[in-house]
Amino acid sequence: MSVESVFPQLEALLPHVQKPIQYVGGELNSTVKDWNSCDVRWALMYPDAYEVGLPNQGVMILYEVLNEREGVLAERTYSVWPDLEELMRQHNVPQFTVDSHRPVSAFDVFGVSFSTELGYTNLLTALDLAGIPLDAADRTEDHPVVVAGGHAAFNPEPIADFIDCAVIGDGEQAVLDMTEIIRAWKAEGRPGGRDELLFRLARTGSVYVPKFYDVEYLADGRISRVVPNRSGVPWRVSKHTVMDLDEWPYPKQPLVPLAETVHERMSVEIFRGCTRGCRFCQAGMITRPVRERSITGIGEMVDKGLKATGFEEVGLLSLSSADHTEIGDIAKGLADRYEEDKIGLSLPSTRVDAFNIDLANELTRNGRRSGLTFAPEGGSERIRKVINKMVSEEDLIRTVATAYGNGWRQVKLYFMCGLPTETDDDVLQIADMATKVIAKGREVSGKNDIRCTVSIGGFVPKPHTPFQWAPQLSAEETDARLEKLRDKIRGDKKYGRSIGFRYHDGKPGIVEGLLSRGDRRVGAVIRAVYEDGGRFDGWREHFSYDRWMQCAERTLPAFGLDVDWYTTRERTYEEVLPWDHLDSGLDKDWLWEDWQDSLDETEVEDCRWTPCFDCGVCPQMQTEIQIGPTGRKLLPLSVK
Repeated sequence: MSVESVFPQLEALLPHVQKPIQYVGGELNSTVKDWNSCDVRWALMYPDAYEVGLPNQGVMILYEVLNEREGVLAERTYSVWPDLEELMRQHNVPQFTVDSHRPVSAFDVFGVSFSTELGYTNLLTALDLAGIPLDAADRTEDHPVVVAGGHAAFNPEPIADFIDCAVIGDGEQAVLDMTEIIRAWKAEGRPGGRDELLFRLARTGSVYVPKFYDVEYLADGRISRVVPNRSGVPWRVSKHTVMDLDEWPYPKQPLVPLAETVHERMSVEIFRGCTRGCRFCQAGMITRPVRERSITGIGEMVDKGLKATGFEEVGLLSLSSADHTEIGDIAKGLADRYEEDKIGLSLPSTRVDAFNIDLANELTRNGRRSGLTFAPEGGSERIRKVINKMVSEEDLIRTVATAYGNGWRQVKLYFMCGLPTETDDDVLQIADMATKVIAKGREVSGKNDIRCTVSIGGFVPKPHTPFQWAPQLSAEETDARLEKLRDKIRGDKKYGRSIGFRYHDGKPGIVEGLLSRGDRRVGAVIRAVYEDGGRFDGWREHFSYDRWMQCAERTLPAFGLDVDWYTTRERTYEEVLPWDHLDSGLDKDWLWEDWQDSLDETEVEDCRWTPCFDCGVCPQMQTEIQIGPTGRKLLPLSVK
């Protein structure tokens, strides 16, 4: 049965909202397939505004992987701004996809990718606008299966009441596997209804269905255990891992946005995973092992992507792109190829110890020489040992001296505040480091127009990391520490004016901390915030700390808990964590030992180059580290 587009109703509303172009669709390389020729239909969402959601690589990859499959269609939807939400409610226009403006409720699957927990209230907004019951328990087989993915899905418990299932890990193969299960269930006449479909997904061992697990609590509020309530459902759910990235060269046809977005470039993920072992970094932990895309595979993706889009910049993405074993040859090869076309290359950030001037020169050869960004993360040598960021102040000064000596005038340094065992002195040493950077820059360049921007974010302990047991610093303490740092920088008459200072206050971090390490009881807070008008919590102008705290004060006492219990409380080894039944491959004992090592300021080497530290990923997931070098080079293109 055909599903009608809601565009006629929507079109009448667009003159009355900001940036209406974001709701129109029809981007270059977007896909609209015939509804009736497909038997499994996905609506994919990044729960933020179009300008943030469209460049998201995860959604873009799944969109293309699904649409390539015969008989399967995928369309995209993004969060609508509050002005359009209000009008949609007034005129009964449902949440729609931007590709064909079909109602999201008409699809078989509503897949939502969460890179941050601050998108949870936007999920509820979209569900409600779509006419899909917020509580999964109230849905029938006529409603889409709501599935969560992305990094935040490694602890989906706070949204367990609102989703039907979650997939942790790499999504490419996972969405195809789910598609075949849904296709078979539909072809059989939907036997057993929605429960049977969810059961078929759950028994694969790699799709987590919260309703098939009961959570039992101790009298003091801690979790006693999480146990399957249905035979045939695994005790632990494993993450997906795609081993050979060259077999998945996506996106092949990147979307070109109609409206301004946060990243307007063609992006290629050059490797996945990281074994540097930074203890704060959830992405580095949960995406192990390291899997490199080959230099020739990267070259082909860049070639096809540029031809398909017309972009003038290529972003080489990964968690630490300069760590690719052939990054020098990749950068040189691409710069050679596209020298005449002035195609710029960029890395999202660069490790201090992986930077070299040859690489930097290749990256800027065809573009402008903008600022460099390094992330020492911690201000003092001591705190960098705690977090296992093996970068010395000497490394940093030597690196920035090289950059300033070769013509750069700006360096941006990224740090965190609130790290475990941190003191005021650890943070105040950030000012000392910035001062030394400016002084060295002036010395090697012979100029005074040297700039260093210090950017600081609040640390939030994350699941599946060695710091998952750590207490989070309160918002008040974070703000007080940052004020002292600001005063020290401003009080420096000689260098202060050359140091930019950007920071986020501690309040958003507390909400993120509540959601990151929360359990199912936190769902009551999320719902209360949504019903009170909470939207776009990742946006400073929409975020309301007071609203979150007031809603938490209304809901959590029923469980004998409060926000501090979830955030500033230290956990013990014995405590059952809300995500313990979700297997990221990391051995819990190894994580605990690494947490203890951090308290002793003991560093751990990168296991790509040193003996295995038994984190558990490779043997448990039957995977292995895959790195080069291949020894191959990028050749000039014969046809451009």
